[in-house]
Amino acid sequence: MTNPMSLERFPLHLGLGARVVPQPEFTGMAWYRAYGERNAADGAEGRLVSLYTFTESWTSWERHPLGDEAVICTAGEITLIQELPEGVRKMTLGTGDYSINPRGVWHTADISGRATALFITAGLGTEHRPR
Repeated sequence: MTNPMSLERFPLHLGLGARVVPQPEFTGMAWYRAYGERNAADGAEGRLVSLYTFTESWTSWERHPLGDEAVICTAGEITLIQELPEGVRKMTLGTGDYSINPRGVWHTADISGRATALFITAGLGTEHRPR
């Protein structure tokens, strides 16, 4: 057994063969590119598991072209905004609620106050754009 680690600081990669691989400490947006390089061998089936606490709305949009993303609110309230083919959809998640960002859908989030969310993401190929 390993020592306890903070999921907010050290995300996990769920890889092929039911492997769980601790990742280096999260350092910002460039971290995602390095994540893709570290875990490229698992392809589209690998998953990034991360936990973030937010006190401000997101400043960018993102999308995951290789798979869906589960977003689970663990504390507070987060409003997800998705750009779907039929238009923009907003949904507010409270503690214990979850939603799915479908593969390839641009999404962002608004935060009022403080919120924490757990993300299970098809992380390879994630794209970002300014909001």
